[in-house]
Amino acid sequence: MSVELANEIWSELKRYVNTVDRAEAAETVVSVLIDNDVSADDIKTTFKTDSEIKRALASYLKDHEEEDDDDEDDDDDEEDDNY
Repeated sequence: MSVELANEIWSELKRYVNTVDRAEAAETVVSVLIDNDVSADDIKTTFKTDSEIKRALASYLKDHEEEDDDDEDDDDDEEDDNY
């Protein structure tokens, strides 16, 4: 799926999503795009005027940055065990 198409679909459909549910819907859009190999930079550029998507992307990146840090710590622990 092209990120531009996703932006058009989101722009048309988000008005039908209750305001209180938009954050979760935006998180889903970001997850689907990331799962389909769309880069965070492409999402950021394409959705630059959409505050919900920008917040969801920032949250996604923060969450996955912490997971990556945890994975690196686990790798270090395994290397220490081998000595």
